Amino acid sequence: MIKSICKMAVFSTLLVAGVSQAEEVTLKFGYPVNEENIWHKAAMEFKRVAESQSDGRIEVKLYPSEQLGKEMEVINSIQLGTADMTITGESLQNWAPKAALLAVPYAFTSSEQLQAAVNGEVGMEISEQIVERTGLQPIAWFERGPRHLTSNRPIMSPDDLNGLKLRVPNVPLFVKLWEALGAKPIPMAFSEVFTSLQQGTIDGQENPLSLINSASFYEVQEYVNLTGHVRSWIYVVIGQEQLNSMPADLRSIVLDAAQQMQEYEHSMFASDEAQLRATLEERGMTFVNPDLEAFRSAAQRAVQEALTAEQLELFEKI
Repeated sequence: MIKSICKMAVFSTLLVAGVSQAEEVTLKFGYPVNEENIWHKAAMEFKRVAESQSDGRIEVKLYPSEQLGKEMEVINSIQLGTADMTITGESLQNWAPKAALLAVPYAFTSSEQLQAAVNGEVGMEISEQIVERTGLQPIAWFERGPRHLTSNRPIMSPDDLNGLKLRVPNVPLFVKLWEALGAKPIPMAFSEVFTSLQQGTIDGQENPLSLINSASFYEVQEYVNLTGHVRSWIYVVIGQEQLNSMPADLRSIVLDAAQQMQEYEHSMFASDEAQLRATLEERGMTFVNPDLEAFRSAAQRAVQEALTAEQLELFEKI
C-alpha cells in the first residue's frame, strides 16, 4: 500500500513538472516604429530566437507602427497586463525621474561615453528606479542616433527658432529646453506628427534620422538641421509580472533572446546612420550645419534650470 502511494506521488510530481514545462507564453510586443526601422528588425530577431529556443512554447507577436497604441498607452497596457513589451525611454520619467537622464541635451558627445554610462553606475541607477516605480523590467537597450531638428527653413542658430511651432514628445525637459531656445514646443504623440506637419499645425519636429526616414518626414520637411542636441539610449522593457510569472526555463530564454536582440541592433547601428543620411538626401532633404556652440551653450543653461536636485546629481556623474 505504501509502495503504491509512493508511486502515485512520484507520478503526480512528474505530471505537475510536465505541465509546468509544457506551459506556453504569448508576448505582445508593441512599439512606435515601422517595419523599415532597425528597432523592428531587432524585434524580429528577438522573436526568432525566443520562439526557436523554446521550441514554440514562446510566441512573440510584433505590433509595429503603434498598432497597440501610442507609447504611453502601451506602457499603461503592460502595467494592466494586456500587453507585455515595448520600446521606451525618457517618457518613463513620468514615473521614474531619473529616466530623464536617458535623453538630456548635450550630456553625451560620443557613443563610447554613452555606452560607459549605460553599462556603469548611471545606467544601473536609472534601471533600478524604472523597475522600482513602473513595474517594467529593462531587458535590453539600443543606442539612438542623435536627435536633429527638421524644418522648412534652415536653422543656423537659436535666434532662427523664434516662433517656430515645434513638436516634442511628452517630456517636460524637452518642453523647457525648446522654450528656452526660443521655439514654441507642442507636446504631441508621434503618430500625429506627419499630419500636423502636412497641415501646418506645427512647423518642425526633432528626432533621430531613423525616425525622420521611417515616418516619411522628407515628404513634408525640407531641412535636417544637424543640432545633434540629444544623444541617448532607449530600453526594451517587459512587464515584471509577466516575466516573473513564466517558468524559469522560459524566463531564461526571454532574457537570452533580449541580449541577442541588443547585440543585433548594435551591429547595425553605425552603418544604418550613414545610410540614413544618404537616403534622406536622395529623397530631397538638405542637411544644415548650425552653430553647435550657440545651441550647446543655450541648452546647458536650460538643463541646469530644468533638472531637479536628484537629476542634477546623476547628470554630474555623466
